[in-house]
Amino acid sequence: MCPGAFAKCLGISLLPLSVVCVLCNILLFFPGGTPVDTKELSEEVWYFGGILGSGVLMLFPALVFLGLKNNDCCGCCGNASCGRRFAMLSSILFAAVGVLGAGYSVVVSVLAIKRGPFCQTSEGWKYPFENRDYLWKECLQPLDVVHWNLSLFSVLLALGLIQAVLCAVQVVNGLLGALCGDCCGGSRGQYE
Repeated sequence: MCPGAFAKCLGISLLPLSVVCVLCNILLFFPGGTPVDTKELSEEVWYFGGILGSGVLMLFPALVFLGLKNNDCCGCCGNASCGRRFAMLSSILFAAVGVLGAGYSVVVSVLAIKRGPFCQTSEGWKYPFENRDYLWKECLQPLDVVHWNLSLFSVLLALGLIQAVLCAVQVVNGLLGALCGDCCGGSRGQYE
């Protein structure tokens, strides 16, 4: 498979992952599936790890990867493949943006899972798991907030890791595309 076609596959894979991450982050604003006061939300929800990191920042590389298959950049110095090589090389920068965005989402998710949800306990509103007290029944309100936060932040963590790996793969693919040209060992001269 040519580097441009492979990049397109990566871009197609990144789009639904970023949409799911945005949806997970939006759902975190409704702990237990119910609307709550903004003061009753975990602090990490407001970091927008799924919306900004794995969502918006991931759209840039995904869209660039999708366009690499037919990107010629008009060639350079009379060499038509030079433009494609430059496009593959520039895709490395967008892949780096994707790795940074996914990394941000992963860090926020890890911190949120480690800290636990902000919830009402018998002692008032606090982070009851911050002191390593893992009695889930301590959270009285919002209902099922522990399961809710743990599930959604775990999904964000897993998808962020997948996105980071896909963008890292594009770094290697971009280098191969820049060094080898259109199709390594192929006789076509066009992305398939």
